[in-house]
Amino acid sequence: MRLAVIGAGAVGRSVVELAGEYGHEVVAVADSSSATVADGTGGRAGAGGDDSVGVDPDAVVARKAERGIVGDADPEDALSADYDVLVEATPTTLGDAEPGFSHVTAALERDRHAVLANKGPVAERFGDLRAAVDDSDGEIRFEATVGGAIPAVSTVEDIEPGHVTAVRGVLNGTANFILTRMAAEGLDYEHVLAEAQDLGVAEADPSFDVDGTDAALKCVILANVLSFGAADDPADAREFTLDDADVSGIRDVPGSALRLAAEDGRTVRLIGEATGETVRVAPRLVPENGTLAVSGTQNIVQIETSHAGRLNISGRGAGGPETASAVLGDVGRLE
Repeated sequence: MRLAVIGAGAVGRSVVELAGEYGHEVVAVADSSSATVADGTGGRAGAGGDDSVGVDPDAVVARKAERGIVGDADPEDALSADYDVLVEATPTTLGDAEPGFSHVTAALERDRHAVLANKGPVAERFGDLRAAVDDSDGEIRFEATVGGAIPAVSTVEDIEPGHVTAVRGVLNGTANFILTRMAAEGLDYEHVLAEAQDLGVAEADPSFDVDGTDAALKCVILANVLSFGAADDPADAREFTLDDADVSGIRDVPGSALRLAAEDGRTVRLIGEATGETVRVAPRLVPENGTLAVSGTQNIVQIETSHAGRLNISGRGAGGPETASAVLGDVGRLE
């Protein structure tokens, strides 16, 4: 498959680097201000500057690292290139979910497929995306928007959403790292947050993670999968957005609460839960040695099913190569 990768952050760069291992070619790459497009696929010559079909992955990544751009072309040239699948890996935005939403719908209007790592369009405009798919010969996939490398969406789809009663789990590595350290060392939130920022586990502004927004977006996406997947008529499905989620973060979790929980053989984790009717994210007490008490930056997804009981899938919920593996897995499903 020929890929156009929009977004050159950690995930986009990893897709560019790993696509060849999965049997795909990257024919265009764009960041917010520049692009490179392979010869013969529209736009200008690729970073490799030769007659190869795809761009030179090493050259694109090196140029981004050294000069802050991926090429000399305009980003629009990548969107209009001759590709099979658009990979949308720009940063998540809320509300209108732009520009990611427009990137995806532009691909669908050309009857191309789109694979999203960007949570915004799937969490905030799921109904609009489904309508665009209905009018296109292209499809969308979005495994990477929930749990990084963890195959949460595809597992729910394989079981069939109508046979899944709930999906819950630990879906944010930053919040989980902080709670794990607070419990292990008896430290308070602010101390561990500063440590996490020093280690690069938490952003300078950690709000998106510690306030529960990131986990809530993932749960909203899962709720949409459950709602639309179980409906006989999509018109009858309930569409969820972030506004429909009941969200509490971890800022107000005191170290004393974790110490008291430990005395009772329990600990605290930020748990998100989605059904076809509700979305909730909040700190919850869980058994200290239980399945949901994953440590550090690990994530876990629990899927409650009608006939197969409870399924647990854990792993890395973030990271460039990890999330890129989910993106490229989705590309494979479109072949």
